[in-house]
Amino acid sequence: MVAMALSKIIDTAKEVLDIEAKSILRLKDNIGEDFDKAIDILYNCKGRVIVTGMGKSGIIGKKIAATMSSTGTPTYFLHPAESTHGDSGVITRNDVIIAISNSGETQELMNLLPLIKRFGCPLIGMTGNINSTLAKTSDVTLDISVEREADTLGKAPTASTTATLAMGDALAVCLMEEKGFTKEDFLMFHPSGKLGKGLTYKVKDLMITGERMPIVKDSESFTGVIRTISDYKLGMAMIVDNSGTLTGVLTDGDIRRTIIKHNDTSGLSVKDVMTANPKRITEDAYAASALNLMEKYSITALAVVDDKNTPVGVIHVHDLLRAGVA
Repeated sequence: MVAMALSKIIDTAKEVLDIEAKSILRLKDNIGEDFDKAIDILYNCKGRVIVTGMGKSGIIGKKIAATMSSTGTPTYFLHPAESTHGDSGVITRNDVIIAISNSGETQELMNLLPLIKRFGCPLIGMTGNINSTLAKTSDVTLDISVEREADTLGKAPTASTTATLAMGDALAVCLMEEKGFTKEDFLMFHPSGKLGKGLTYKVKDLMITGERMPIVKDSESFTGVIRTISDYKLGMAMIVDNSGTLTGVLTDGDIRRTIIKHNDTSGLSVKDVMTANPKRITEDAYAASALNLMEKYSITALAVVDDKNTPVGVIHVHDLLRAGVA
């Protein structure tokens, strides 16, 4: 009995996810001229974007407003019920309104429409009913309709709110690209937390320098470099030629592979077994970029070089962890 109940729960959960996923994918067919016009209106907004919606649509609207604000578009959420009791004073003639209502007939929104029209603000309607009052009143209508809600009664806002959120994200991301929003811009709005730290710190802020760098000549013996790696405890050494240019690295992994391959390593030079043309980074790069390289290539340390490919430091994943970047 318990096993059957559990099986039913799992099946229901999977069905909910299927319904909501299909609801989002259906939106792709609704992306066209109206969406492009909406982006154009938002891009040319001289004031702020005002998002409004009641109930669950309002909750989604708050998230859309937060996403837009954090990605370079000043956005404010206006509660439609409060708007007719004085809060509509936040609206100016330079603003753009995004009104969200699945039915397109939400009374609190209907009460706000005359004021929006009086101010002459461009109105972008997001609704599941393209024949609704909201759709007919809007300058641009974005169709967020779904075939069905994900709950067993087909009534609770589930798939429809998911679709609305996805459409809002599409607006925000496209607007970011239109505005040329950069990592530096992102940092301005996210100075705290992990996201901010990844963009605040440069490699030069966290890298190991000077006598703490494991650097050896490419003519040195393989066994000699093993001692260097052991002494510096970074799991690698940077290999340079006579001019001081980085030619390779020797890592713990290289050491293991060499020992497995060669019965006798006594006659080997580090140049014979090092990883040539290794991954590297510059000191002015963001620490987040160093972390991205480490994750992409499954390495724990990176050589830091100048414009002449001369080692000036080494950055280790432990440095990133301590700084809160990783």
